Amino acid sequence: MAFTQQSEHETYRVVVCNKDATDLLLVSADKGLLLPSVAVPRWQRVAESLTAAMKKEWGYEALCLFAPTVALPPEHSNGIHYQVMECYGRAEKYDTRTQWVPVSSLSEPLFADSADYMAVQQCLAEWESYAHGPAPGPFARPGWFQEVRSWVEEVIGPLGLQLKSSFSQFNASPCFSLIRLETDGPAIWFKAVGAPNVREFAITAALAQLLPKYVPPILATQPEWNAWLNLEIKGSNLEESRDMEAWKAAAAALADLQIDSMGKETQLLSAGARNLQASTLSNILEPFLEVIAQLMKEQSKVPPVVLAKQELVLLAEHVHDGISQLAQLNTLGHLDLNPGNVIVSPSGCKFLDWAEAYVGHPFFSFEYLREHFRRSNGANAALESQLVAAYAEPWRALLPDDVISNALALAPMLAVFAYAVGNEVWSDPEKLLQPATARYLRSLTRRLKRESDRLVSRRSQCKA
Repeated sequence: MAFTQQSEHETYRVVVCNKDATDLLLVSADKGLLLPSVAVPRWQRVAESLTAAMKKEWGYEALCLFAPTVALPPEHSNGIHYQVMECYGRAEKYDTRTQWVPVSSLSEPLFADSADYMAVQQCLAEWESYAHGPAPGPFARPGWFQEVRSWVEEVIGPLGLQLKSSFSQFNASPCFSLIRLETDGPAIWFKAVGAPNVREFAITAALAQLLPKYVPPILATQPEWNAWLNLEIKGSNLEESRDMEAWKAAAAALADLQIDSMGKETQLLSAGARNLQASTLSNILEPFLEVIAQLMKEQSKVPPVVLAKQELVLLAEHVHDGISQLAQLNTLGHLDLNPGNVIVSPSGCKFLDWAEAYVGHPFFSFEYLREHFRRSNGANAALESQLVAAYAEPWRALLPDDVISNALALAPMLAVFAYAVGNEVWSDPEKLLQPATARYLRSLTRRLKRESDRLVSRRSQCKA
């Protein structure tokens, strides 16, 4: 049977202009000029890969502005992605094949690939519209990075720090930005968020006030951009560590954070944290499974298995019973608690990226961390037992052992449900029409049923 293997890379051609878009960076080829081309590994951040490649391969400091809307005729469609970038300077080494060409002199015969010429014309038109008219977000406008640098300089000057020219761009879109800026001391992180994660701005600011021990300190905010500045935190990213002591420290710090958040639920909800308290989960359960029942009817291929109506009814009973068994315990939680969002150091742990903050049962968050631990360290019951013990220990001052044990037993099932209903996707009629969304929700529900079946099986064995 013939099949097409998906490439491990995606090709990007970058439209790199100087700050006023009077000149375009092009590369000499045998039959004319080409846009600089970069192969971006799949699953890597596009902005990070492009900016690094522009500096290393082509020799220019450039910043991603936006992914343009490029429409090519079918005969010129090439599967290549385009990205518009603004140049900020030349590196020490650069490719001698590159040259700056005045935009006013561009014509189709100059290009080795006519698709490049058509893409350039559309990109420049979009650039012009954003430069002199409304833009889809503050970071599509050329020149915005200089505004950010000026702001950073104002903020860090009184701290005795000075910006260097080097920076690393990790995320880029008209409304989102994540950039690391070098100084003559600790680096500065600039982060800005847009829809649907606008809540992260207010949540981050609230956490810096309410629980400063567990998050990076904020130096300044810019509400107009939903942006803030952090000093870089010393420590190692948990994602890069298989050190058991680091994972245990993260688990214990998570418990400490959640315990310290008790009594602050109102402020956290007001800041935008999702409400996943037991009463909310109980009220959502039936409507959610009604949506899933319809999505199961619409599944066109088997496998994977289609859950029957009666199976969903029984699943609802198990989940509802699980929710009712949980202690009425509401703390800060994190629906996206992956090791990349944890910085570990001898002085403590810091938790990042709070767009998916919630108020609800704390053990859900630990379950997400435990799932990542399994993926990182493999199936190792002895090591996992150490991780569980590190998380459970701080709770022993507040909860009886049987309550902790019961919550840990219920968490694998209920954490899946909380994750599934933790955003508005399942209740958005337009998104439910998207095949990928329907597949995703069906998959989560099958996982929910597997966890429910495991829980029933374990408890049956204990009674036997």
